[in-house]
This record gives sequence, structure tokens and C-alpha cells, in this order.
Amino acid sequence: MNNAIIELIKVHVRSFFREPGVVFWAVLFPVLMAWVLGLAFSEKSGVKATVYVVGQLDKDTITERRFQIEGLPSATVIDFKSASEEEALRAMKKGIISLYITREQGGYVYHYDPVNKEALSHHLLLERILAGNAGNMQMRAVTAPGNRYIDFLIPGLIALGIMNSCLWGLGYNLIEFRMKKLLRRMVATPMRKTDFFVSHALFRIAICFLETLILLFFAWISFGLVIQGSWLGFLMLLLAGVICFSGIALLVASRTQNSQVGNGLINAVLLPMTILSGIFFSYHNFPEWAQKVIQYLPLTVLADAFRAIVNEGAGAGNTLFPVLLLVCVGLVCSIAGLKNFKWY
Repeated sequence: MNNAIIELIKVHVRSFFREPGVVFWAVLFPVLMAWVLGLAFSEKSGVKATVYVVGQLDKDTITERRFQIEGLPSATVIDFKSASEEEALRAMKKGIISLYITREQGGYVYHYDPVNKEALSHHLLLERILAGNAGNMQMRAVTAPGNRYIDFLIPGLIALGIMNSCLWGLGYNLIEFRMKKLLRRMVATPMRKTDFFVSHALFRIAICFLETLILLFFAWISFGLVIQGSWLGFLMLLLAGVICFSGIALLVASRTQNSQVGNGLINAVLLPMTILSGIFFSYHNFPEWAQKVIQYLPLTVLADAFRAIVNEGAGAGNTLFPVLLLVCVGLVCSIAGLKNFKWY
């Protein structure tokens, strides 16, 4: 290998380590994500599954305590919890449980989501626990609207789409305007600065509304998904979500000078919430101490509130707390972003 190639390789190595953002996304971020997902799905988490128990069951067979299953790893346990059938259905809609048990006609009935693989594996574990005490065992698929995985997924995708649209459509757009010196030219015109930001916000609301409408129409045509709760509450949440993530996008883009840094900052906000906030799987897989933090992330609040309206029939009044929380986050970030906004 000639000296020119060696020297060029040295140049590439130095350039790589001079960009902390590149080092983070290329080296540290995959390790961080492996740790986060390992925390959610590792068998060391102490509880393999939570199963709700409905009705009067034999006290000697099932109580509100954890069972250790012989022959399986020490962390593989089932946590039984007494609940009404309404509570069990609500927990299934939220992804907290994959099945629940009722006692009917001298035996146990397992109510499960037929497309949830975890439900089938949990059923096999339960058969080992209840062997000899269960009488007749039946499995009954729960296929009512709101209990399927697709009903869990679509509201999460709506929330994720709003976040992506605001962070990339608004945040990255502002960064590009600054890079291309367009902000400098605009601020030199008679244009009022407030008009500039209001136009961005109104356009983003229209785009998010259109994207959400298309996704809901597709889900209705393909899977029969319908909004069981208040349309007013749904629209309030959509608007609050746009305000929240537009404010975050404005703060991220307020002083960013180039696309490399902008990409890093946007992904630093977007990717952790995408993974942690229960969009594709329930965040109840994480340890309880982590759930207490995750449930207040903006994307988690928005996704949970959308699921409550779409799947649980929640009304507009039930959305007031998440709407106020999201709007407050958006306003605080917007004020901070405007105060520090760099036009050139």
C-alpha cells in the first residue's frame, strides 16, 4: 500500500473523530438502543407476563402472587391479577396483557388475541401452572374492534406521523432555510416574523390532518377500524400534538447551522421516543421504574390518548389532561425557540 493511501486513510480517521455527532450515531447509538431494547425484552426483567383473572377462581390454584415455573429460567414467571372483565378488555386494548382468564362451566376459558404470538406462548405456560386444577380448558379468540394488534398500532402510527411531520417538515425545513441564507433574505423584507412562523404552523396542521385522514381511511377500508370515541376529542388531540412537536421542532432548529448537526438533533429527539413510547409494542415491557418516566414522554401521552379515543370510546372530556400537557410542552418549547432563534 503506497504512502498516499495511508495518509488519506489518516485524514478520514481524523475527520471521523472530529465530528462528535457522527461518532455518537455510528458507535454509541446502536449500543444504547441494544441496551434499551434488551431492558424491555430481557428475561431478567423479573416478570414474563401479566395475566388478568376474572371471576371466582380456586384460591389454591390462582391468587394475586407470582408463580415460579419449574424447569424454566428463574426469571420466567406469571403475575396474576384479579380484575373485572371490563378492566381486562381495557388492559388488552392498551397492550398491557395478551390474554385473560375467566371461569365458566367448571373450567377455565382463555380469552386471547389470535394474531398475538405472545398470547399463545403464555397460554402454554398457563396450562403448566393450572394442570390438574383447571377442569375443562377452552380458548376463545377476542376479535371485537379495539382488541386487535392493528387497533393498537394505528393510533400509535398516527402519533408517530405527527411527530415525524413536525420534526422533519418544520424543524429540518428551518435549518435548510438558514443554510441557504433564505432566512437572512426573508428577515430583510417587510415580512413580519410572526407571520412567518404562523404560516409554518398552519401548513403543518393541514398536512398532519391530511396524513391522518389518509391513514384512518386506509385502516377503515383494510381492517374495519373505526373511531369509537369522540371525534372532537380526536381533533383536539391532533391539534395539541402538532402544537407540541412544532414547538420542539422550533427549539431544535432555533440555532442549528448545518444539516449534519440538524440530523443528529432531530434523531436524538425522534428515535428514543419512537422506541420507548409504545408505538409498535407496549411500553409496559419495560421495568416499572422506566414506565413512570416513559408515560409522560410527549409521544407516549399522544399515542395513549389516541388509543383511548379510537379503541376505548373515550370522550372529549377524557382528553383534557393530555391536551393541556401537550400544549404546555409545545408553548414552553416555542417560547424558548423563538427567544433564541437565529435568523442568520
